[in-house]
Amino acid sequence: MHREYHKWHSPALNRDMELVIHGHSGARVIVFPTSQGRFYEFEDRGVIQSFEHHINQGWLQFYCVDSIDAESWYAYWAHPGGRAYRHHQYMMYLYHEVLPLTRRNPNPFLMTVGASFGAYHAMGFGLKYPDQVGRIIGLSGLYDITWMTGGYSDDWVYAYNPIQFIPNEHDHHRLEQMRQIDIIMTSGKTDRLHWSSQEMTKVLWDKGIGNALRAWDGWAHDWPYWIQQLHMYIDGQR
Repeated sequence: MHREYHKWHSPALNRDMELVIHGHSGARVIVFPTSQGRFYEFEDRGVIQSFEHHINQGWLQFYCVDSIDAESWYAYWAHPGGRAYRHHQYMMYLYHEVLPLTRRNPNPFLMTVGASFGAYHAMGFGLKYPDQVGRIIGLSGLYDITWMTGGYSDDWVYAYNPIQFIPNEHDHHRLEQMRQIDIIMTSGKTDRLHWSSQEMTKVLWDKGIGNALRAWDGWAHDWPYWIQQLHMYIDGQR
């Protein structure tokens, strides 16, 4: 299975960033780790290995990025506005540095995927750049970032809080682009974050943005469930 490790000094973040690519061709998949996770998490948890056939066949190419959550939303010692701005810099890293790297692969279809807090990143990136993303898969996600700021919001928090900015999106062209994205969320019915997926699906539907929320029995907030869900919503298999 083709594997490439990359590390460079990010101008957007002013720090070194690492990522790993699995696969040589196929639909591009940007993978976000869970809360404060690392770029190798999907390997360590067996997700990449479960897609080995798809990768070797050239159907999928995974770009597993690092997080800077400990410097942004999880940096509780810092002011929420500053944490939001650091997240903005992370988004600039993704858009101006990671996204161009993925374009070495000419396949036009791009997915964003994440579980738990990674689902927030997958959803946020896809909705900010709907002209770039064809599918968003958020597993057991949090989509109201004010849950991390103690209810605080300002312009920077608002800009990266899907629950807030989608209701106020009135640009017809952007809305039409969002309506072309396959948006799939999963959540366990007894997951403490289930409410967030329920809010997110309603906010999207209220703007005419189609999406699917798949509620699984029980908690379903763990890797064995997420691997099943990824296979179901990427390749239609359990």
